[in-house]
Amino acid sequence: MWRPFFQPYHLIIVQDGDPSRTIKVPEGFDYELYNRNDINKILGPKASCISFKDSACRCFGYMVSKKKYIFTIDDDCFVAKDPSGKEINALEQHIKNLLSPSTPFFFNTLYDPYRDGADFVRGYPFSLREGVPTAVSHGLWLNIPDYDAPTQLVKPRERNTRYVDAVMTIPKGTLFPMCGMNLGFNRELIGPAMYFGLMGDGQPIGRYDDMWAGWCTKVICDHLGLGIKTGLPYIWHSKASNPFVNLKKEYKGIYWQEELIPFFQSATLSKDCTTVQKCYLELAKQVKAKLGKVDDYFNKLADAMVTWIEAWDELNPSGASTELANGSIK
Repeated sequence: MWRPFFQPYHLIIVQDGDPSRTIKVPEGFDYELYNRNDINKILGPKASCISFKDSACRCFGYMVSKKKYIFTIDDDCFVAKDPSGKEINALEQHIKNLLSPSTPFFFNTLYDPYRDGADFVRGYPFSLREGVPTAVSHGLWLNIPDYDAPTQLVKPRERNTRYVDAVMTIPKGTLFPMCGMNLGFNRELIGPAMYFGLMGDGQPIGRYDDMWAGWCTKVICDHLGLGIKTGLPYIWHSKASNPFVNLKKEYKGIYWQEELIPFFQSATLSKDCTTVQKCYLELAKQVKAKLGKVDDYFNKLADAMVTWIEAWDELNPSGASTELANGSIK
């Protein structure tokens, strides 16, 4: 189903689990395939920051990519159809979202003013109509919604059939639950913040990898004057994961997030934080200082955040000092 949409592009496949298993990639694709042995070989001791047996391992692909735009997708996601029955080119819509500005400082009631058939409504300040660069495009899902385990257990048969033809900017100062299932981002603008944390094997928590990346990314985007859009495109999420397995992975996160959210809501970064890397390292310090007392896991996570940035800069030396001022790259 994805061949006509993915074949023109370069694929990075991050193999989770047993590295001795051979994954057969269909012919005709331009791709790189990495397993755990490859990650250990490339990163050495710093490979400790990449999760094992968890979807969080995908962020290794963000680190080794040389492309400006990244689209990340789960293995149980298929091509969705719009209400007219036409197959949705998710990648194309993500790129459209990323190429047009965001409006995080003032909400437009017609949603994305840069889409065909829309504009800024009466009362929208002209001084803000230029918008800011868009760093992240967060897509949605038809069929199986991205629910947590308690909601899955309460609503086992619920399916999302609503197709909402809208894209909107998430306002400055507002956090959101970022799902990595159908996600596009500008690697040059926000790549180093897209760390999916320590999850899965050997860790006390799972299924919060994309959430963690989303909270960190939103705080940094707000600080640097970048935008995040959510809405179109849709993909078809084909299967629901086991809610009992999910509950085992999530239950500590469900408690912890009641302290994590206020932490991110109140997090501020200094004026010296002019790059994504500097922002992320300062955030790591705050995680250790304020969340370390919640659980020792957050001390380990803070250390892993620093290791991630060190590894990113080693593999991407030319992009290590990209500065942003007033929403534009210096």
